[in-house]
Amino acid sequence: MVENKTPAQAWRVVFAGTTINLCLGVLYAWSVWKVRLVNPEFMSLPMNAGWSVINHAQASTPVTLCMLIFGLLMIPGGRLQDTKGPTVAASIGGIAIGLGLILAGAMKSYTGLIIGYGIGGGIGMGIGYAAPTPAALKWFGPHKRGLVAGLVVAGYGGAALYVSPLAKWIIDSWGVSASFYFLGVLYLIVICLAAQVLAWPEEGYVPEAPPLKAGETAVAVKPPIDWTAGEMTKTWQFYALVAMFILNTQSGILIITNAAGLAKKTAAGLVAGWVLASFGGLINAAGRVGTGKYSDVIGRNNAYILNCGISAIAMLCIPYAIATKSIGLLFFLAGVGYWQYGGGLALMPSFTADFYGPKNLGFNYGLVFIGWACGAFMPRLAGMIRDATGSFNIAFYLSAALLIVAIGIAFVNKKPKHATEQ
Repeated sequence: MVENKTPAQAWRVVFAGTTINLCLGVLYAWSVWKVRLVNPEFMSLPMNAGWSVINHAQASTPVTLCMLIFGLLMIPGGRLQDTKGPTVAASIGGIAIGLGLILAGAMKSYTGLIIGYGIGGGIGMGIGYAAPTPAALKWFGPHKRGLVAGLVVAGYGGAALYVSPLAKWIIDSWGVSASFYFLGVLYLIVICLAAQVLAWPEEGYVPEAPPLKAGETAVAVKPPIDWTAGEMTKTWQFYALVAMFILNTQSGILIITNAAGLAKKTAAGLVAGWVLASFGGLINAAGRVGTGKYSDVIGRNNAYILNCGISAIAMLCIPYAIATKSIGLLFFLAGVGYWQYGGGLALMPSFTADFYGPKNLGFNYGLVFIGWACGAFMPRLAGMIRDATGSFNIAFYLSAALLIVAIGIAFVNKKPKHATEQ
């Protein structure tokens, strides 16, 4: 069946996917909790009875573990999406993250954060995130993949826009546990409802063809070649994509997990940390949609190289912004990092679909997503550097160097040729 126009259901799937990711993106507001969990005065307040203060390295562990499990669970989550459908995968994700957050609040301890936020949240994100993007991309052709992937994953990045101020308000009003209880119940309900909207196109569906340029005549759309995971992992391009994902992730996560603290240190308390976290959520989301859109025009590699090059310069300059107490400059530089990071999360599923086809995208992208999980080394490393030196400067310089390496890999990366192609 050939479709002359993208059906309305395709856009409903995109909207439902964005909604699910708006919940799963609670990861990006972690800095709001972190800055309070390391504050002895705040944690000793009566509303936080039962909690104990932790150090910077410990405060980075739950989010690091969450990222690692998130990335690893994308593989079985992708397989579940490919075999049982996106509704099942997304529903399981909603239940896991909802119950995980509730458990973190109930245990009131570092161990509780590890089990509830780190493990429960990681399981929920890994299985839940594996469903929306592959489901949505099945409805669209290559000329819209970047934009559609950007729209779906924009929810995950944009979550910090509302979670940061909401979590801050609940934490400061009723304590740390209350924030986990509220968000856990909310996400359990919303994700499971939105999951019911996710669907695949029917068998034989052909995505809308790209618009014709002046003088062009319509031609039959050539069906994509769908690679199996076994075939994909035998190509060097797969490992290049994983490396590109690692290097793209580490810089953004460095900023995201420390946004509140960086703002507080730079502005000496004049600007609340959640403001930078929320601003970052907006730019993160915009970077996913914007990068996805211009990657459809200038190409995935060119978009990736552009983003990483500008971000490397920003990482080098952030220590200067902090030292000079320039909060405006910090917001600008951090914004560049947020955009680059968000853009990578629109580019990588698009790269995977372009290179290896849409049929097995859930599982194939799950394997590529290992790179995102491996990028989780940076928060823990940065926390150790901060505890040892008193600042994050070395971490930012290291991050910039890794982005330059990423550019080199992108320069040589190209679409692989399947054995059936001449």
